[in-house]
Amino acid sequence: MYTVSVIGFDSALASAITGIIDLFRLAGVTWARIQGDSPQSFFQTRLLTRDGGPCRCINGLTLLADGSWNSPETAQSDLIVVPTIGGPIVPVLEQNPELVTWLSHQNKEGLQLASNCTGAFLLGEAGLLNGREATTHWGFSNQFRTRFPSVICRPEKLITVDGPIACAGGGMAWWDLGVYLVERYAGPEVARQLAKSFVIDAGRTSQAPYSALQAKRYHDDAAITKLQDWLDGNYAARVTLERMADEAGLTCRSLMRRFKAATGDSPTTYLQLLRVEEARRRLESSTATIETITREVGYEDVSSFSRLVRRHTGLSPSDYRARFR
Repeated sequence: MYTVSVIGFDSALASAITGIIDLFRLAGVTWARIQGDSPQSFFQTRLLTRDGGPCRCINGLTLLADGSWNSPETAQSDLIVVPTIGGPIVPVLEQNPELVTWLSHQNKEGLQLASNCTGAFLLGEAGLLNGREATTHWGFSNQFRTRFPSVICRPEKLITVDGPIACAGGGMAWWDLGVYLVERYAGPEVARQLAKSFVIDAGRTSQAPYSALQAKRYHDDAAITKLQDWLDGNYAARVTLERMADEAGLTCRSLMRRFKAATGDSPTTYLQLLRVEEARRRLESSTATIETITREVGYEDVSSFSRLVRRHTGLSPSDYRARFR
């Protein structure tokens, strides 16, 4: 029997707390009931808060805690799970200095830690992710990179595992995180049964199909913002690096350096992403052929563009349309 401690704090996402507790508590149980077998529990769970009092989640629900994370009686855990920050991230970090300090001391041998979505900001604030690979919600990835430059941020990944720390991506990725952690502790067969019982698609590995280019605008470089605005209306044209530098009022060398610092991408990669983003919108909302959409976003060769879409979204254009239209 493994002990899982889920951390509660005000403005957390309630479903990321109650949902992952459900998965752990019902691993080995629900499937057995479906099959008419005797249930076998693998996990005991507890919700821990700073003083053992209730936490008020972002949706207004108040959850009763099982104890305090700072109490000797609850010190022994096999796994600590930090749920999604549902409210404004920076205020929540500033309101929880004791939790950040406590987390910073939890990097003990044999102890595993996990975060869901923006919960990774609490692990990052505690210094637990420095030099490690981590993921978070794609929409906050640039903010994460800016705040934690020593962390290897992989926003395209749904789950990252680096040493004893696992991180999951966007809000409902606790499904995937829970199934992964159940497999890690209880084995692949129990995890498969859990996924079947809860009708969870356990094969997801990427949150790239859901991401938006807007995240790349989380910066304060006015010259780069000016260029991004220009590219919004000219992405389908033949755009050279020299033309982009002229529009930004920079030399090519300065453009490359500043664009990378502001967005995490080179200007040409960003242009590719912009074209893919527009193609995605058209695949979702129009009946135009893939060949037509390819030309409308600035490409001529359908095959190469299809490979580009697959590289950035994990799906071919036809598969993307089938899923999201």
